Amino acid sequence: MVEGRAADLAPTAAVKIFSAGTAGCVADLVTFPLDTAKVRLQVQGESKPLLKGQRAEYRGVFGTIFTMVKTEGPRSLYSGLVAGLHRQMSFASVRIGMYDTMKELYTQGSENAGLGTRLLAGSTTGAMAVAFAQPTDVVKVRFQAQAQRPESGSVKRYSSTIDAYRTIARDEGFKGLWKGCLPNIARNAIVNCSELVTYDIMKELILKYNLMTDNMPCHFTAAFAAGFCTTIVASPVDVIKTRFMNSVPGQYSGAVNCAITMLIKEGPTAFYKGFVPSFLRLGSWNIVMFVSYEQIKRAVMRHVNVYWHT
Repeated sequence: MVEGRAADLAPTAAVKIFSAGTAGCVADLVTFPLDTAKVRLQVQGESKPLLKGQRAEYRGVFGTIFTMVKTEGPRSLYSGLVAGLHRQMSFASVRIGMYDTMKELYTQGSENAGLGTRLLAGSTTGAMAVAFAQPTDVVKVRFQAQAQRPESGSVKRYSSTIDAYRTIARDEGFKGLWKGCLPNIARNAIVNCSELVTYDIMKELILKYNLMTDNMPCHFTAAFAAGFCTTIVASPVDVIKTRFMNSVPGQYSGAVNCAITMLIKEGPTAFYKGFVPSFLRLGSWNIVMFVSYEQIKRAVMRHVNVYWHT
């Protein structure tokens, strides 16, 4: 990505990987309730399609959050947080932290990276990240989707994060932990291209035309644009991924079957279920993550520079 002051910015790949993983965890801590609300809205109507005139249990992002707090308690908003943090440390660190490295690899060290090169780098690191983090993503989605209301017959599927890994591996086999891997690769290729390339280009243009300096307002603006573009292009794949990963064995024969079933039973609007919380979550997540990433990266390099100059 575009770098700023030379004194502060000579980060190695290891620094970027560490900074990206840490920033991803910070962003998850801030935005996790929005992500949980998004998952609940996406899976609504999956097991029992709504009848005509029937009122949906979850209505809107804030209505979903209110309903969850009222019926399941505030802790339900952070169900799956541990798996989410596992995911970010192994996922964000690869897909974001290695983006610049892959871009330099494809340009053979040249600083003039075209749009195609940036898209290729984003797709590559997005796919690589899935290889590391898919089991954590499956567990996170399962925790977020489960309702915890014994009085209505809904009980917890898993008692803890470790129990979820163990139970899925035992009941569904090793493949269960990698359920939805292909749609997740597709999603993360799209998300990474939208997110990182938009941020990269927006930041570059802002600095090129001297609209802002390379500081928080610049990072905030570029991150907001990245979140909006990502939500537009990634929502349909994200809904399919969530439905398929949360499904019981045999419910869908594959990701394509899941998409076709959704289209037939719920119509095309089903692919944009949870769009508002997706945008609120992705927009806020991108802002927190990219601003944190830039600041953590600079802080680490300042300490490194001080160490090497003493």
